Amino acid sequence: MGEKKGFFGKLIDGLTKTRDNFVSGIDSLFSGFSEIDDDFYDELEETMIMGDIGVSATESIIDDLKEKVRENRIKEPAECKQLLIDSIKEKMNLGDNAYDFENKKSIVMLIGVNGVGKTTSAGKLAGLLKSKGKKVILSAADTFRAAAIEQLTEWANRTGTDIISQSEGSDPAAVIYDSIAAAKARNADVLICDTAGRLHNKKNLMEELRKIDRIIEREYSDAYRENLIVLDATTGQNALSQLKEFNDVTDITGIILTKMDGTAKGGIAVAIQAEMGIPVKYIGVGEHIEDLMKFDSDTFVNALFDLDIDNAE
Repeated sequence: MGEKKGFFGKLIDGLTKTRDNFVSGIDSLFSGFSEIDDDFYDELEETMIMGDIGVSATESIIDDLKEKVRENRIKEPAECKQLLIDSIKEKMNLGDNAYDFENKKSIVMLIGVNGVGKTTSAGKLAGLLKSKGKKVILSAADTFRAAAIEQLTEWANRTGTDIISQSEGSDPAAVIYDSIAAAKARNADVLICDTAGRLHNKKNLMEELRKIDRIIEREYSDAYRENLIVLDATTGQNALSQLKEFNDVTDITGIILTKMDGTAKGGIAVAIQAEMGIPVKYIGVGEHIEDLMKFDSDTFVNALFDLDIDNAE
């Protein structure tokens, strides 16, 4: 519980700018209108879109809200707030199988453009899984970016995790091949692969990912597959564009949303999940290993609206 409160506190602090940008507008809206009418919904829609919730997600949430208002025969705008919070939580619910890979022999591919915190997320995820008693191997398959291998090696040392790497410019598929052999030989639970983020050269990226896919299918076909895209929350709607681009190239199963501390665009977490149907599985709220945590819709929305932590249970 102490860990959860600590992280909840960090999340509340990290979402301050988002809250100032979005929730304060929502609050004044609920207190400023005396009745629930079209003007109220129009204003709510505009506030949510400005808060980076996105057009598609906003429309969906408001449609849901209208239905609940009708069903519950609510007349006062102030009574709508909890319904709105509940609607957002429902849109962000992960379901029961989001973290199946943690309990199976699995390969986790981390995908995303350079600069979003991909290599750092790989290291933090290794630390998180190791803290749960999992045997983890890191695979330095981003052989394209200078210093990516050194950076991942540093994280491997910090977390006490085995790492498989080759020299810069090596074939990433060959690194994956070696990593799979090591994972099988050492009976690893999870193999985490850092990959290059060359979205500007989609053809090369597609070919590289297909080649990696073929090797995994051939060498480790019974492994559970998890493809996590790493997105920088501070980029707002651009993060959604990146997700769409990468999802065209490979099957994205979940999202790691980094740099949630200090962004006014935290609403993008809602937009991504509601629009794409791909769950945010982890969020990062700081530089330390323990600052990457599993995503929980109740905890996130409670922190966003600065509700009491007891409601997060």
